[in-house]
Amino acid sequence: MKRILFAAITLATGTAMAQGNYPNRPVTLVVGFAPGGGTDITARTLSKKFGDYLGQQVIVENRAGAGGNIATDYVAKTNADGYTILLGNVGSLAVAPHMNSRLPYDPLRDLAPISMGVIFANVLVVHASEPAKTLAEYVKLANERSGGMPYGTSGIGGAGHLAGELLKMMAKTNLVHVPYKGGGPAMSDLLGAQVPSLFASAPSAVPHVKSGKIRALAVTSAKRSASFPDTPTVAEQGYPGYEATNWYAFVAPGKTPKDIIERLNRDIVKALTTPDIRDQFLARGEEPSPSTPEELRRYIEHEYTTWGRVVKTAGIKAE
Repeated sequence: MKRILFAAITLATGTAMAQGNYPNRPVTLVVGFAPGGGTDITARTLSKKFGDYLGQQVIVENRAGAGGNIATDYVAKTNADGYTILLGNVGSLAVAPHMNSRLPYDPLRDLAPISMGVIFANVLVVHASEPAKTLAEYVKLANERSGGMPYGTSGIGGAGHLAGELLKMMAKTNLVHVPYKGGGPAMSDLLGAQVPSLFASAPSAVPHVKSGKIRALAVTSAKRSASFPDTPTVAEQGYPGYEATNWYAFVAPGKTPKDIIERLNRDIVKALTTPDIRDQFLARGEEPSPSTPEELRRYIEHEYTTWGRVVKTAGIKAE
């Protein structure tokens, strides 16, 4: 009995010491989409400053596929030691369970909230060769075009997909979803006129709208985006009540110790509120929105309920 007790005390002391020395090696920040999309851009913008405060390098790792679900499942099942965390989004953290009853993870149970990252609108953009100059013209064109109007997104169940399905429902228009493995590949196809329209994240759309290669028709938030001040919201253009806000949040495996979560939260919040980092996000239309772990938990639970109703009404299914 004494040996067992001594071993237990030694193990507990060793665990506490290990956590007290955290972090003593690089931390991996997993992104569920291909390079070049909004989530990837956000992660790479923050990773250096986050690492400076953490005292270790933060390495961004892309694990694309299934609208971010592959990466989310990977992080949910990895070691809960604080060395692998996720920059997740509304799709994998609040929508996926409503689309797939066999989802291998439960975001409310298997992941530990750290902090909200950024909140922002998506923007409906079309290739410059498309005739639609307004949302009304886009809707009209969708109803007239044989087979409907294809619109690309970063994946099934993501914020762009939800934004498109909500517009389809409210406008009663013929929109056809074309999912990609991330915003980067979707934007590449839009620029190449392989897909005529796209619900894109503001960070990925801004430079191409400015260059004139694509045209912004509407933003999906309740109010206009700082990135597109001259682009009206969907609600302004005849669909009051329309709102489909995107967000990226930091989460860890569900059993990550509380002191490690608190350390990660502290340094992420510092990075998000650093003036030069904040200015970079704001210039792209992203609102840095640091939070406590509990605030993020409540936010995810609210989004989980809200978008669950949309998925059910629209009949969205995982492929």
